[in-house]
Amino acid sequence: MSDIETTTVCEEGYACTSQVGDFDLQIDATDETGPNPNAALVATYASCFIPAFRVGGGQRGEDDLGKVQIDASAELDDDDDLASIAFDLHVEADLDDDTAAELVERGEDICHVHSAVREELQADIAVHSDAF
Repeated sequence: MSDIETTTVCEEGYACTSQVGDFDLQIDATDETGPNPNAALVATYASCFIPAFRVGGGQRGEDDLGKVQIDASAELDDDDDLASIAFDLHVEADLDDDTAAELVERGEDICHVHSAVREELQADIAVHSDAF
């Protein structure tokens, strides 16, 4: 049994609903009924990085970071694939440059999405035709 299992359904068009545990997640390639897959990935990356940054802070004695916000931006290539992602990370706590750099590095080590965007972890795709 897998550690994570989801079911994604598309009845027609380009909008999909994924069942993730007890939650429905709407992703729409046309941005009409939900975010597109690239935007969802960037938001997921930021949503993973903030807790990783907080854990890294706790491990380095920075237990009270206060509010943390990421303003993420991404660039697409000519095929609408993600070409780059940038985070502007805003932290309520007053951190010196060295501490901030250390917490970012630790966050990168902890963040599961950061690790997953490596080339060697790209999806292994199996196609099952005429499945319905």
